[in-house]
Amino acid sequence: MRQLVLVVGAGGQLGQVMAAQLADRHEIVALDRSGLDVTSAPAVRAVINEVCPDVIVNCSAYTNVDGAETDPLQAFNANSWAPRLLARAASEIDATLVHFSTDFVFDGETDRPYDEDDPPNPRGTYAMSKLLGEWFVAETPRHYVLRVESLFGGSRAKSSIDWILKGLRAGTSVRAFVDRAVSPSYVDDVVEATASLVERHAAFGLYHCVNSGWTNWAELAREAARLLGRPQAPIEAVKMADAGLTARRPQFAALSNARLLAAGVAMPTWQQALARYIASVN
Repeated sequence: MRQLVLVVGAGGQLGQVMAAQLADRHEIVALDRSGLDVTSAPAVRAVINEVCPDVIVNCSAYTNVDGAETDPLQAFNANSWAPRLLARAASEIDATLVHFSTDFVFDGETDRPYDEDDPPNPRGTYAMSKLLGEWFVAETPRHYVLRVESLFGGSRAKSSIDWILKGLRAGTSVRAFVDRAVSPSYVDDVVEATASLVERHAAFGLYHCVNSGWTNWAELAREAARLLGRPQAPIEAVKMADAGLTARRPQFAALSNARLLAAGVAMPTWQQALARYIASVN
């Protein structure tokens, strides 16, 4: 059944793909930052009451992990207070709210993929702002919180994977972490999973929305080199401690998507997703 879906943050990497791909199956109202300031309570209430959507998909976020350490107000405004405003407005009209969070809510001190029952332990400003946003969204009865990780794809692609591909194509040495475990999320698969949860009327709550399996960045770079036909490309394995990053990142950040699978939504492997993405941009 077609529904009226409001996509906010529609100018960003995930938001653009979300609005474009959902348009084939639902009626879409897509608003970027100029169309809706999600940090403004009057603006949020006015727009949502005017559109009166069945589903609100919040793709807006502040994603500068290191920048959040020096500009915490902007991080909390976008990642915490804005989701609270959207949650309250969604509750008023009994709309379903979909919100995206991150693997950064965990401390990374484990040796197995995190599931949704593992207790969060954020270690930086960005991570804390995202966890607080999760909690606010959970206050509205009809909600999905989807944790994504190392998002890649879309026309506004500026991810770590894109930097790796750029270096591989240029024939320059690619530096990649050998000690950070991740479960990447391809935007096309995230959009499909989002639509499936909403359309299946899956149980509301928290889901890890990542491609299946996990890897480290150096291994991912080697797989990308193979897919590009450049298996001998120079890849320099580096450790996180030597990178000089401002904010602390979770070292083992892989996520389990078993709950998503139990809801009937199977995610392709990260290798399959990477191959599809590379084929789409070559």
